[in-house]
Amino acid sequence: MLGQLEATDEYTNQGALIGLDGDNEELIGEVLGALKKMNPLKRARVMNRLTANPPASKGSRAEMEKHFSELPPHIREALKKGELRLADTVIYSVKPVTSKTIKLFETQDDKEIGLRSISNAKLPKNQALLVSGIILLAGVSTEPTKDSIMSTPYRNLELFPAIANGEFSLKSNKKQLVPDGTSNNVFKTQGFTAVPAGYYKLANPRLIHDDILIEMTIELGTMVGIEPNTHLWAGLHGTITTP
Repeated sequence: MLGQLEATDEYTNQGALIGLDGDNEELIGEVLGALKKMNPLKRARVMNRLTANPPASKGSRAEMEKHFSELPPHIREALKKGELRLADTVIYSVKPVTSKTIKLFETQDDKEIGLRSISNAKLPKNQALLVSGIILLAGVSTEPTKDSIMSTPYRNLELFPAIANGEFSLKSNKKQLVPDGTSNNVFKTQGFTAVPAGYYKLANPRLIHDDILIEMTIELGTMVGIEPNTHLWAGLHGTITTP
């Protein structure tokens, strides 16, 4: 177990990943026993690693480290071994606005550059995403073709009042990450200089595990003023586990 320190020393919260952050007396006893068997010089080096304070993580990475204890066991184990690491990402999907209810991630979806970054509304095996923020933009394509949709400029919701006045929700494995009825007005960022366009920072970041259904739904009160070929671009921003 002590050999895992080298693979995890880039993280501020090593204890939660290895399992030394709780009252696990058996594990603590294992560590003390291993230290006792070492020669004094090696014991001093290991103690320095255990007590060292690595540079504090920032942003969504720091948020992810706070949720290490919630990761599935197979992902925690791969992180401890150095087989997985943390990376910034945005999981995205583009969908047409053809009704008052728009599902941004669906089980029949295929991964395709410019349209969506995951298949079947699920993260791939061994990937867990800490959703730190959500992006929602809208645009009108010149034609209802893939190439036209992919080349559409997506803009702030201030330009799409019927969408801005709607609501959204985000679920994973039937659990609410963002409650039903949350106003789309949170994505109105025109004039903001500290955040990207259409970005809503979550005060309570939540984990999405691998191979679990992602459900993000937009509900509109009216279709008045929405032009034909209007599309939504939705992104889940945060930190993800990756090889």
